Amino acid sequence: MSKAYLGVRLRRLREERAITQAALARALEISPSYLNQIEQNNRPITMPVLLKLNAVFGLDVQLFSEADEARLITELRSAFAEQGAGIAMAEIRELASAMPDVARTIIAMQRRLRETADRADLFAGHITGGPGQSPAAFEAVHEWFYERRNHVAELDMAAEAIGDTLPPGRMAPGLIDRLAEHLDPGQMAFQIATQLAFLEQGETITRLSEDPALSADARTLLRIGLANYFAGALILPHRTFLATAKRARYDITLIARRFGVGFETTCHRLSTLQRPEARGVPFFFIRVDRAGNISKRQSATDFHFIRIGGSCPLWNIYEAFARPGEIIRQVAQMPDGRSYLWIARQVQSGQGGFGAPVKTFAVALGCDLYHAERLVYARGLDLRNPETATKIGPGCKICERTSCPQRAFPMVGRPLAARLEEARFAPYSGTG
Repeated sequence: MSKAYLGVRLRRLREERAITQAALARALEISPSYLNQIEQNNRPITMPVLLKLNAVFGLDVQLFSEADEARLITELRSAFAEQGAGIAMAEIRELASAMPDVARTIIAMQRRLRETADRADLFAGHITGGPGQSPAAFEAVHEWFYERRNHVAELDMAAEAIGDTLPPGRMAPGLIDRLAEHLDPGQMAFQIATQLAFLEQGETITRLSEDPALSADARTLLRIGLANYFAGALILPHRTFLATAKRARYDITLIARRFGVGFETTCHRLSTLQRPEARGVPFFFIRVDRAGNISKRQSATDFHFIRIGGSCPLWNIYEAFARPGEIIRQVAQMPDGRSYLWIARQVQSGQGGFGAPVKTFAVALGCDLYHAERLVYARGLDLRNPETATKIGPGCKICERTSCPQRAFPMVGRPLAARLEEARFAPYSGTG
């Protein structure tokens, strides 16, 4: 933690536990005046005090980490941008740091507002004969997985117990034998591992998906997501897969060949290896099409994909379409100064003959630069010099980089004079 002015959180803790300031100071073995300075944000909270909080109250030190704060900042900026509100970054940081529950409430309110708007659009589509499905349900399911750091312990352990009994890379015969207990031969060919999830882990999936905070649509999607999670964890058992990944220094091609799966499947599983006692590198995983539509995204840590305004064209995932079959590396830096290593490649699905439709996507796997040296893809890259990193952003609508040569339109909420000045020096776009 580079800073930790968390006085509001400590005052809230005292309020929840009905503890006086003097009593809390005694429990933490610090003076009341020192505690008062922390609570008034005149002094930062220190790691020894955090560890004492953990020992006395059983609080998770991670609750005070910068990762959660960074996520709240990104979510708040997105929420305010959707409202067209130009809230200063300093105020957003203060809100996320000092009053995280208020920040989460604002984010939840904006999410509900977005869902209401989506439902209105959906209703209008039904009236005009164009029914669809609300994207809010997809967002809710993504949040459900994120809050668990993309790790579902019950399904992960159950899948590993089965997967360990099957030969890696040649699991189909074993799965067919197992499914023979439940299905006829015609059904066996249909999503074998996913069907096994519903058959053998149905009660667990139902229990996990019955979250009252989710809509009916979101719960349906979550059931499918949990079944898919189980299938991936079964085919690629955690301990064996993680050990292989570490030995290969996370070389995706070698790992995929070892288990007989594709590049995208391997990337997706790498983003889920967050079992507390056996964690892999905390990866972010994303899949996009040529138009920039995000069809898959998973995050085991605090990188957050923007929901509005598109994505950044300087991100290497879009370059992958122009270089099929090639793994593209990129050291990228976000506006807040945090840097990441990204690996991207184009993938295709569909193997029909001439004229048959083929789906084309680009997938990317990224991690914080702190972990980059554990990856074979860091070989030969300058990880120490921030000047060599590509300056990317979360999407033009909330990106602070005013001098970016790829900026499509000004940041939402910037003063009009600043936006006009930006436009005066921007290349002519042909839009008038």
